[in-house]
Amino acid sequence: MMAVTADPHQPADAAEPPPQAVFQISRLGIFVAIALAFFAIPFAFGAPYFWFVYVVPLGIIVWILRVRTVADPEAVTVRRVLGTRRVPWSQISSLRLLPSTRSRGTRVSAVLTDGAELPLPAVHVRDLPQLAAVSGGNLPDPDPRAAPPPVHPPDD
Repeated sequence: MMAVTADPHQPADAAEPPPQAVFQISRLGIFVAIALAFFAIPFAFGAPYFWFVYVVPLGIIVWILRVRTVADPEAVTVRRVLGTRRVPWSQISSLRLLPSTRSRGTRVSAVLTDGAELPLPAVHVRDLPQLAAVSGGNLPDPDPRAAPPPVHPPDD
């Protein structure tokens, strides 16, 4: 086995990877898909071709494992079930918060410089400070506690 040693001429932090934030759907949903497959056994073998019901839990598992948003200091990468798109921070002008519905929380989309919107899967409003921290200053931190206090002129 070969040992890897650090180069004494390089700074210690040069070997560290850049910060990265991964936003993904909870893996606990896989248990729901497995339970769905288990409870579908009587239905699946009830008639010919009903075994196709197993496509639904399989699709849920693929969706949970594949869909995510990865942010790093250079770009945002959005992975969907069929496809991936990487957008540099310079092409993102702002973020848009879509109102919540009864079944979904507030959704976050990146507004691109050409006016198009890129939905950011698995990113919620509570994740915006982390997204701002990873962006390397390209996205302002929305947390009011992170901003410096306002300076008021002294009363004379």
